[in-house]
Amino acid sequence: MKILPLIAISTLVSSPLLAEEVRQLDAHEHGVGHLDIAFDGQQVAMELHAPGADIVGFEYEAKTAEDRASIDAAVAKLAQPLTLFVLPETAECSVVQASAALESEEEHHDHDAHEDHDDHGSEHAHDHDTHAASHSEFHAEYLLNCADPAAASEITFAYFDIFPNALELEIQMISESGATAFEVSRDNPTLDVRGMF
Repeated sequence: MKILPLIAISTLVSSPLLAEEVRQLDAHEHGVGHLDIAFDGQQVAMELHAPGADIVGFEYEAKTAEDRASIDAAVAKLAQPLTLFVLPETAECSVVQASAALESEEEHHDHDAHEDHDDHGSEHAHDHDTHAASHSEFHAEYLLNCADPAAASEITFAYFDIFPNALELEIQMISESGATAFEVSRDNPTLDVRGMF
């Protein structure tokens, strides 16, 4: 479910800095997630992509009850944006919508283009399925409303405390003042966002 406001989507798509966001899962780097943030009036739209290894410690298809429980727990944590990305209480931000899910590489490929699998035999199809299952990432979307956006001076990334395998977030931020790219790391988990609203 897409929850980014229409204005944020059109701005994100038209921004040259953010145009490269259209990517395939196999391009991800373990330890490095991607977070897009769009400020629009009192609203903040966020979209997170993080490798499965960063969030649950593995990227293979869940095989055991323990694996499935880890994924379920991670999705529940990812569905709480104000716990992961902490804004000052004085900004009075609240969650309007939040969604999180685990996606596999298979979900991002157009299988119509691969209709000739039968011509290559079942071994090729098996190899493709194994490769697809080896790449997964978590995807989350958030929409926040802040009663006093001017008080949203920084974001503290508790995300790194909650997900110990995560090392860095590459951030693309857009607002009326323009588009900016940042890197936030486990060693320096605070981002100054004064003037972005």
